[in-house]
Amino acid sequence: METPITGAEQFRSEFLHLLLSRRSPQVPLMAESSKPVENPMYQADVPSTEAIESCPREDIGNLKEMLKEENLHLHTEAAEQGRLPLLILSLKEKSEEKRPAVVFMHGTNGNKEWLRPWLEAYASRGYVAIGLDSRYHGERANCKTAYRDALISSWRNGNTMPFIFDTVWDLIKLAEYLTQREDIDPERIGITGISLGGMHAWFAAAADTRYSVVVPLIGVQGFRWAIDHDEWEGRVNSIKPLFEEARIDLGKNKIDKEVVEKVWNRIAPGLASQFDSPYSLPVIAPRPLYILNGGKDPRNPLGGLVVPLKRARKAYKKTASHGEFKFVSEDGVGHELTSFMIKESSDWFDKFLKKEDHDL
Repeated sequence: METPITGAEQFRSEFLHLLLSRRSPQVPLMAESSKPVENPMYQADVPSTEAIESCPREDIGNLKEMLKEENLHLHTEAAEQGRLPLLILSLKEKSEEKRPAVVFMHGTNGNKEWLRPWLEAYASRGYVAIGLDSRYHGERANCKTAYRDALISSWRNGNTMPFIFDTVWDLIKLAEYLTQREDIDPERIGITGISLGGMHAWFAAAADTRYSVVVPLIGVQGFRWAIDHDEWEGRVNSIKPLFEEARIDLGKNKIDKEVVEKVWNRIAPGLASQFDSPYSLPVIAPRPLYILNGGKDPRNPLGGLVVPLKRARKAYKKTASHGEFKFVSEDGVGHELTSFMIKESSDWFDKFLKKEDHDL
């Protein structure tokens, strides 16, 4: 039987091979200064910020004046989408001590500017807080249908992976950049995200060990299980125009499990097979991982997590890090971000990334 480490190395090798298979030419890793976004692009109704505004923050009366803001573009590949927009907030500290960092990922149709209250809260507590626009979102969207159009194009042409995987490539390059920064402790970089952003955080951590603490919010699910048990509708409805186009192309009267499987295999190869949660969650061990979902979330049905969670717990036990894995499904909550999730994730990062605890 393979040890978790050996299995993790094989997983990462195969996953990286997939990411490289649909990649434009490589470019030098370079960050350029940019300007703040005045009118952020939303491709749907602007979601509520109530939950992220509840994030614990230090009581700093003049926080706005104390914040250092950086707007950057990081070059991750040669293609048009290879310019990764970053919003980085931190305190204007006099100390030169390296600080912990957390990367924050927005959900479908959102952008990094929506994350600002969350970024400010973490910056107030001594973190370097990094928000970014995922592929075809925010600054990387040229119209209100950019993400939808990219998904359909991927289905038709099979040359990009706009659902999860292309942004994971960006996050690998981002980790490379962050570990080179003089203000960040390269051993203390966390990642979290909401919904689609939770998927980004989960897969980025599976792909790159430089993300040392991981908290996916309302994103972790079993793609293969959902197909096999006809529980795919909630996830499909979140990007339904893609599946409607595939249905028409396949000559079907309605979307069924065959359509769903063919779409996943086309736009994100391996998502419902060798890279699915039963295989990707365990390779995050032994790094601290806290998964928070809603107990009644139709996009992330709990039945699809039985096997992945079992395998993850086994991996954490094998690496003698059982206490560094946690899963909570919040009772009665659907596909919704809650203040409880925000507070729990905040405590988790403080526990494993703050220096006083990190040095114990």
